[in-house]
Amino acid sequence: MDKFFTQEKCDRCGKSLEEGRTMSMYNTDCICMKCKEEERKRPDYNRAVEADHEQIRQGNYNFSGIGV
Repeated sequence: MDKFFTQEKCDRCGKSLEEGRTMSMYNTDCICMKCKEEERKRPDYNRAVEADHEQIRQGNYNFSGIGV
């Protein structure tokens, strides 16, 4: 099974992922929902989302993000 589904700690803050996990929009980090909330507050968040969507439209489902 993929590491994303089996890891126990957030790549960003190190807290437990028991209450949920998602992939960062900036890189391939597996992050907790609190870290996701913090990502959404960043001024360049929409740019990261748009870059991800563009890659998906081009058929790239493994985009590594725009970088933190």
